Amino acid sequence: MKFLDGLLVAAFLFIVGSMLGWVIEVFFRRFFSAKKWINPGFLTGPYIPLYGFGLSLMFAISLIPIHTGHEWLDALLIILIMGAMMTVIEYIAGLIFIKGMKIKLWDYSNQWGNIQGIICPLFSFLWLLVAAGFYFLMDGAVLEAVTWFVNNMWFSFFVGIVLGIFLVDLGHSLNLSVKIRKFAQEKQIVVHFEHLKESVKDHVENFETKHASFCFPFKSARKFADELETYAEKALSELKDRKKK
Repeated sequence: MKFLDGLLVAAFLFIVGSMLGWVIEVFFRRFFSAKKWINPGFLTGPYIPLYGFGLSLMFAISLIPIHTGHEWLDALLIILIMGAMMTVIEYIAGLIFIKGMKIKLWDYSNQWGNIQGIICPLFSFLWLLVAAGFYFLMDGAVLEAVTWFVNNMWFSFFVGIVLGIFLVDLGHSLNLSVKIRKFAQEKQIVVHFEHLKESVKDHVENFETKHASFCFPFKSARKFADELETYAEKALSELKDRKKK
């Protein structure tokens, strides 16, 4: 495969993985965590880059020629490598946002054995299950999709369009994160991104007598700075209540 073709395949898998991950996170938040329909992730559009990088990486790892002489051992090693690399990606992404932007996209602080609230044994185990699911259930389908894509490179035009929209969204979201980072530094706090979304949603539905926007979770009649202040006051109040208990 040519280098350019390889980049296009990586972009294709990144977009597919990002969108599938977004769908998974939407339903996870609705039925297991927040119990609400919330647009997940750092971006506005229907994609979560962590899953995009994950799908691309797992596919690349599945191509590694491991031959121990035992099929079960080959499969186990591939799955362990995939699971470990997903945990590494999760840690690097979490660390970049916490240290660089003062934003927590997720928080495992309440989970046993967590490291800086970014990774923990439970979710590392879940990544292993995802890796196993990919290896046994999805690997063949993904390979077929990649083969189809390579044989139909005209489709890269649409991948380019989606990737362009993604980059515009990324620029908008990074601009938003600059405001959050400045506020967080002034208040000497770390902003929990999902809690901020929930705070805006609650304010809109309680005081603006309308449903909060799913696609634009930070959209309200107030200035974004006011939404940040409300979030900080609420977070501080909850912290004081926990200390009293």
